[in-house]
Amino acid sequence: MSWGKSYTFPRAIIHIDGDSFFASVEIARDPRLRGKPVITGKERGIVSACTPDVKKCGVTRGMKLGEARKLCPSAIILPSDYETYSIFSERMYEIVRRYTPSVEEYSIDECFADITGMRRVNKMNYRDMAHSIKRELEVELGLTFSVGLSATKVLAKLGSKWKKPDGFTPIPLNEAPKFLAKYPIEDVWGIGPNTAAYLQKFGIKSTLDFAKKEEAWIRETLPKPIHEIWQELHGVVAYELTAEKKTSYQSIQKTKTFTPPSRDEKFVFSQLSKNIENACIKARRWELVSPAVFFFLKTQEFKYHGFEIKLPYPTNVPQDVLREVAKVFPQLFKKGERYRATGITLTKLARLGSEQLDLFGKVVESEVTRRVFESVDGISERYGKHSVFLGSSFDAMKFGAHLGERGDLPERTRQLFKGETARRRLAIPMLGEVG
Repeated sequence: MSWGKSYTFPRAIIHIDGDSFFASVEIARDPRLRGKPVITGKERGIVSACTPDVKKCGVTRGMKLGEARKLCPSAIILPSDYETYSIFSERMYEIVRRYTPSVEEYSIDECFADITGMRRVNKMNYRDMAHSIKRELEVELGLTFSVGLSATKVLAKLGSKWKKPDGFTPIPLNEAPKFLAKYPIEDVWGIGPNTAAYLQKFGIKSTLDFAKKEEAWIRETLPKPIHEIWQELHGVVAYELTAEKKTSYQSIQKTKTFTPPSRDEKFVFSQLSKNIENACIKARRWELVSPAVFFFLKTQEFKYHGFEIKLPYPTNVPQDVLREVAKVFPQLFKKGERYRATGITLTKLARLGSEQLDLFGKVVESEVTRRVFESVDGISERYGKHSVFLGSSFDAMKFGAHLGERGDLPERTRQLFKGETARRRLAIPMLGEVG
């Protein structure tokens, strides 16, 4: 298979990636931070994001904050403000959709967009369109973005990584080989370090080395996902854009890391209770129920202790889940052990109403309780999340309000956008003042 000499953009796919997104949003919200080294993740005790100057000091994502402080003593460390990050993310998608309806919300700080056939509508060629999207994002959001343009998602993602930060790299299909020759195989989207090490045993070091391999050898030697990457590098679409908003889930997971770690059994259970409440809120929002859950406790030494529970009936009521979790929690919790995180996963999700009624009416009883919690959801929508919560979650709620030892509040909880009140928050802010 060859790339062909006449093809430039048989399809036009762009990949948009926010540069140091969380940290950049903090700077956009507070211009006083501009030019200063910024780290987010104070509430978790690890680096969630950081500015490029912090990265130059050797700080990496996921690093413990203590280590980060040693490498970059001047860094300003802030608690993560996920509500604001989500708002900026939604605004990013909204801006891209001005040019095309085919937008895949890949993650909170990146998306794909298919602009094929949109030249006449937008009255500009593909390069100019991608550049115009990048410019509007930066002007309206006050952030920088790295953008790649090519014929497939894998090639477009390669382009966005080519010049970071604040880069724009179009990769016409007929010019792809010269880019692939300079791109290490381990940096290709979807190829992890183990796969890269395996490929290197066959003399494959660059992405071009990989792309030049015969397709028959790829099929026989490597799993299907790696063959699909090979196809995408040749301009053959293996990964279609998923433009629809997510409306269903196979599972819902909620985890929470807290610092400092705790030996307090009541406090750790309270954190787990809050996770369960949050997971059930999401399940009710999507009208889903779960017949089974998995929960875990993570120690300060990063050891996981978990337990899977089959529930008496499918539910999205936190009390139903808590009742069963409380029975086995004492078996998992080890006195004297320091814990730093809890987590819950609702598994095998099904549509509400698909569950069978039981002989003794337990499902019916749960249905009554579920309606109570739907009323609670209404209160939360009007007055803020967790305006009403379970007593078992009290310690976690108090801690989450930063009445414990974690420090200051995120910017979003201290300042309101124009037109907001403490009880009424805007879904999309007016960001004209940013920049």
